[in-house]
Amino acid sequence: MTSPTTPHSSTPATTPQRPRPNLMIPVRRCGSHALRLRLNFSDEFYSPYPLHIVEFMPLLPHYGDLSNDFNYFQLVIDVVGLQSATMVKWDGVSLDPVAIFENIKDRPRSIHAITWEMLFLAGQKHQAKVVMDKSLDSVHYAESLISLFDDMLFLNVVRDPRAQISSINRAIIHDFDILLNTLTWVNAHDAGRALAQKYPGRVLTIRYEDFIQNQTAVLQSVCTFFGIAFSDSMLDVSLSHEAKGLSGLSALWATNSSEPIPANVDKFEKSLSLEEIQLIETLSAEHMSYYGYERMTQGFTLVTDSMVKTAKQQSQQGKIAAWEAMKLIEPQDYQLRKFRADYLAMLERKLTQQAA
Repeated sequence: MTSPTTPHSSTPATTPQRPRPNLMIPVRRCGSHALRLRLNFSDEFYSPYPLHIVEFMPLLPHYGDLSNDFNYFQLVIDVVGLQSATMVKWDGVSLDPVAIFENIKDRPRSIHAITWEMLFLAGQKHQAKVVMDKSLDSVHYAESLISLFDDMLFLNVVRDPRAQISSINRAIIHDFDILLNTLTWVNAHDAGRALAQKYPGRVLTIRYEDFIQNQTAVLQSVCTFFGIAFSDSMLDVSLSHEAKGLSGLSALWATNSSEPIPANVDKFEKSLSLEEIQLIETLSAEHMSYYGYERMTQGFTLVTDSMVKTAKQQSQQGKIAAWEAMKLIEPQDYQLRKFRADYLAMLERKLTQQAA
């Protein structure tokens, strides 16, 4: 599903020397890696493994007044450190906190200015004219990004909520309860649709199911939106060295080096109970109708505050169990993800001690 738009004519880049910024939205496990890896076949385009800066945001108040150079430079150092602690490094890119600080110190200050300067520098290193951040959860900071960059565009990737939430349930990136993950999905798509309605020229909406059925047509529309040339090489992801590397790092990415299987579109019917499908369809009914997904149930599940409270408790228990299972079954994936989690925990301890 694409929205008619002429994205570039009304929002020229204020600084043409840097790549044009794009953000993929609104929530993970939508097939985002499949799209990113294929677009990266373009020499004009660069999108590395995302920072997912949303996980850093709870620490931000600890840095205090960012107009203070000491505070802002410390934030730059720590965000650059986050990339170093992330399980997939940016190939051929070395980020210098001093250079980043000098580049942005006289501009409006924010954590978004830092993360995007990092991406701009990495994109310039790869001689790209377009960069994309795949930190989909940053949809909730879209207005801040638009205020910083008047040429910011958004790729809104929609996937059947039943399939996507089923995938999220098996991942270690969100909650460990289907109710909470469904609420996350709905909130993200609330934000994505609101953004598309407010800034129709900045947002291109595609459905993952349409991509599976016709990769060429969807990729061509995305390339046109981003202002890059489509290449037939994008259709053979097996040639991507990055895809092969990712597929061996985590079970979450095991299928990234192969073609998507159309039959898997309805795979959720085997992994979800009818009650779980009804819960998802109850909460996401309006979005399902808007994006053209047919419901299987009447969707009349009643959700109460006490159910949400219980779900949060169960999710915390599930998270502990999931980390322990990953440690046994996928030790390398566990160690890499744990290193990032430990880095964030270390920063929180340090910042709390400094404040005290």
